[in-house]
Amino acid sequence: MASGGTNFFVIVARSGKARAGYLHTAHGVVQTPAFMPVGTKGSVKAMAPDELWGMGYRLILSNAYHLSQRPGEDLIRELGGLHRFMGWNGALLTDSGGYQTMSLASLSSVDQNGVRLRSHIDGRRVELTPERVVEVQRALGVDIMMALDECPPYPASFERVRRAVELTSRWAERSLSVERESHQALFGIVQGGVFPELRVQSARELVNLPFDGYAVGGLSVGEPKRQMEEIAELCSELLPFDRPRYLMGVGTPQDLLVAIGFGYDLFDCVLPTRNGRNGCAFTSQGTVSIKQARYARDQSPLDETCACRTCRTYTRAYLRHLHLSGEILAAKALTEHNLFFYSNLVAQARAAIVSNTYATFARTFYEKLSASSEEHAQSSKEVME
Repeated sequence: MASGGTNFFVIVARSGKARAGYLHTAHGVVQTPAFMPVGTKGSVKAMAPDELWGMGYRLILSNAYHLSQRPGEDLIRELGGLHRFMGWNGALLTDSGGYQTMSLASLSSVDQNGVRLRSHIDGRRVELTPERVVEVQRALGVDIMMALDECPPYPASFERVRRAVELTSRWAERSLSVERESHQALFGIVQGGVFPELRVQSARELVNLPFDGYAVGGLSVGEPKRQMEEIAELCSELLPFDRPRYLMGVGTPQDLLVAIGFGYDLFDCVLPTRNGRNGCAFTSQGTVSIKQARYARDQSPLDETCACRTCRTYTRAYLRHLHLSGEILAAKALTEHNLFFYSNLVAQARAAIVSNTYATFARTFYEKLSASSEEHAQSSKEVME
């Protein structure tokens, strides 16, 4: 059976609980902490692979379920694997499709064997089992696979979440029985909702299994910010020190700063791309909603401190005009800026960890980002101390 190997993840520096390290994959080295742009269907919206590479990204997330539905994993394998298919020279991580048990709940049902659902594309019957999702990801040729999990919605009862934890643990064990290529790592996913005792149960059961890394799922699905942070911190403390820790789907810039401080290494979120398409930019001084009238004559860039192409080229006034006019360039330019901002943020976080100044860096950056956000200003202060 394949695994990531003993040198798959190496920690090179620490600052408090924050860690800097390297993921060694068959498609290059990934410096951590790392944020993964989301390319669900094999493409990060509005961005070409070489543009992402130029920003410093070396790891992209795609979704095995969506790719199995269109164009199909067999076709992708026939055409040389997902890396070649999408023209990406870096590493790839694929989610298993477990999240679709929640996002496509009206089309799905769950039992001991796995997930049964109707394809969101053509309505045909689809069965996702722990074994099947590993086989799909093997066919895609990705570097990091995720085991099938059940992600319960929020809010959900203790009993409902307990059943999801038990299923996830059983499915995790079954996923490890499937052969995969020598370069492919497999991560287990901790579930448990907002119930600390269930998170402890899930983490302990998964840590006893020989996964190459561990993810924490089922957060940022509607629970209060404070509760999300408390559960994320708890789970980080329960996971092995020498394996990569992946906090799934949690991704405002403030969230990243807090979670890096908890000791997480990998992150993904649709916010940079989705918000960009909707006219919202992340900047070093907080968020900017470009459609606001006050930017109609603003000749400054989105962010005076940013070196991205958007900030070097366009004014806020022009970006506002593009967005209000429905021009595709608006979505492209704002998405590019947001992804550049995220890449730069984690690069600065890594540098602060290496210099053992992470707490000071995170507190300063966090306060700037949160100046106009009452929700963030009232949470996580102790994390920044």
